[in-house]
Amino acid sequence: MTKDYTGYTIESLIEKASVYIQNKDNLNKIRKAYDYAKEKHQGQYRVSGEDYIYHPLCTAIILTTVYADTDTICAGLLHDVIEDCDVTRSELEEVFGSDIAKLVDGVSKISKMHFSTENEALIEYYKKIIVGMSEDVRVIIIKLADRLHNMRTLWALPKEKQKTKAKEVLEILAPIAHHLGIHKIKSELEDLSLRYLKPDVFYDIAEKLNTTKIERDNAVSEMIDEVSLILKEHNIKFDIKGRSKSIYSIYKKMEKGKKFSELYDLLAIRILVDTEQECYTALGLIHAKFKPIPKRFKDYIAMPKVNGYQSLHTTIFGIDGQIFEVQIRTHKMDEIAENGVAAHWAYKEKKNLSEKSQNSTEAKLQFFKSIMELDVEKMSSEEFVNSVKDEILNDNIYVFTPKGDIFELPKGSTPIDFAYKIHTQVGDTMVGAIVNNNIVSLDYELKNNDIVKVITNRNSSPSKEWLSIVKTTQARNKIKNYFTKSEKDIYIERGKEQLEKELRKKKLAFQEFLSEENIDTIIKDTKCVDLDEVYLSIGNGKISSTYVINLITKQDVPQEIKQIAAPKSQDTDIIVDGIDKIKVNISNCCNPLPGDDIIGYISKNNGITVHRISCPNLDRLEDRMINVKWNENPKSKYLSSILITAKKNDKAMLEIMQRASTGNISIDNIKTLSRTDNVIYEVDLWVNSLDRLNIFIRDLNALDYIDSVERIMR
Repeated sequence: MTKDYTGYTIESLIEKASVYIQNKDNLNKIRKAYDYAKEKHQGQYRVSGEDYIYHPLCTAIILTTVYADTDTICAGLLHDVIEDCDVTRSELEEVFGSDIAKLVDGVSKISKMHFSTENEALIEYYKKIIVGMSEDVRVIIIKLADRLHNMRTLWALPKEKQKTKAKEVLEILAPIAHHLGIHKIKSELEDLSLRYLKPDVFYDIAEKLNTTKIERDNAVSEMIDEVSLILKEHNIKFDIKGRSKSIYSIYKKMEKGKKFSELYDLLAIRILVDTEQECYTALGLIHAKFKPIPKRFKDYIAMPKVNGYQSLHTTIFGIDGQIFEVQIRTHKMDEIAENGVAAHWAYKEKKNLSEKSQNSTEAKLQFFKSIMELDVEKMSSEEFVNSVKDEILNDNIYVFTPKGDIFELPKGSTPIDFAYKIHTQVGDTMVGAIVNNNIVSLDYELKNNDIVKVITNRNSSPSKEWLSIVKTTQARNKIKNYFTKSEKDIYIERGKEQLEKELRKKKLAFQEFLSEENIDTIIKDTKCVDLDEVYLSIGNGKISSTYVINLITKQDVPQEIKQIAAPKSQDTDIIVDGIDKIKVNISNCCNPLPGDDIIGYISKNNGITVHRISCPNLDRLEDRMINVKWNENPKSKYLSSILITAKKNDKAMLEIMQRASTGNISIDNIKTLSRTDNVIYEVDLWVNSLDRLNIFIRDLNALDYIDSVERIMR
């Protein structure tokens, strides 16, 4: 039998696969895929000189190291036949079935791209990754194995290509392997990339490791003997081994300023036991014998990483005071730590996939679900790439619900991002948030391990101000979607209300006015499709309710709709007497609201500042006043402040927020000014009219524990 350059043959592959794939039909299927690929690649050679079949064979063998399933191994063997051998997907389907054909096709789509870390090519690269993942996550696992073997033979390419490929792997593929939890592949990809990107650094670290190898091996061996003795004395079944630090991880720590001699975890051991309880027992026994270093303990069993990783980490003063890093986990946890999401298919092959394993796999796929959600959003290519880089591949934070469910978010995320991560409905009805038992503003920046409780009100809705607060593209697009769907309905409702109000002013009955005959007249004259479009035109300011009424009452109807549209000055909420276009500012001292009597002050360099007529600061201003008035239908919300004096009540803040939300008021900030027998809250809020504010104040005063509520000036 002909062997390839590493000594591997199809028998080597079958032997490695049969460790966890016992079904003979499946093993024969792998053999059939190899024979097919070998025939199709006949006469083809790699740049390094060997027969081409060597590459897919090595790719398949790498896949067995992460316990990939039968179909994935077959697709690994066949992954280049569509691209390089003029084989069609339909032909593959006939021979191997739709699942394998789909996987091979997915890898081919990615492989056709000329990868680069330059912007335009990076955009296309991410898009092709999405195409593959939206079909099946195993496409990416095959691509990682394919690239790992290519990296092992990268020496055959010119130096410039070596650096380009290595940079691409380090910036794009290695982080994806990390999110999948496939440590074996991720670690080797990183080391190989560093070898070609910074060979001087790589070989310097490698030399240092070789120089200290005998000394480190002896220290680790002694430590293993000591720990083994402790565990045997307490009848704990275990496996124990030394753990080597990857060259790339050492480089990253030295890059942050650490010296080689200062790295704690160059001396490291890993202990594997049978049960979770034994993990904690072993930890206690080791800490009883060897002093742990403070703040170096991490419990990833109680709080697993999002990619499914579980283990106990501790750093101790070991034999002769040498510092050791110790990892303790079960055999199953170790398999998942090394093989990540691919371990799922190994369980499937063994036909013992438990419900717990299925749930674990779902958690590990959260990363890919996040990317797929991004893919369906309508965004530019630039936005898409930035979203993947910022939200998926960068450092993230992990926050909890009060029940202990964990969610992964990008750094800088707010409670609004968290709410939309839970569910769209939770985000749409959010009115506030409590973080670590303290009420926070909606623009609060969440921190790692925060416990977040989202307060909702079914009558509430998102605010457009949230678009400038949220960090994640997912939340931003869901808010935009809400307004895209709801604004039309809002304008229709607003238009109907305006028409009803104007009819009441003119003492006209609404039902009589909207007779079938009158509706036909209004629709015809306004050139609208139906009555809802008439309401929409009134609500968005295209026509006025007075104009519609005059169409029926025949009072001074202008010939064209556009003639009665509001003048340009009325496009804003404040109309300046005699001036069409001028910059208008709301004063910060008295914070006028629509409904307040107002006056304008002509400032020297900043247009007109609008004050309440009762504002005490007007007495100190020069005599440069001008008449201003509120537009009939102001559209914006304005800042106002109130002072609430209340008896102590645990639910006070919650009820204040709920009543604000019900009244379409957005709370910007709450400060607690006193905590004696009474509590004083200073509340900054955004409200669209004085009437709304007064109703809110009245509602608060109705609460038993509220002593007083007053509007304040600064």
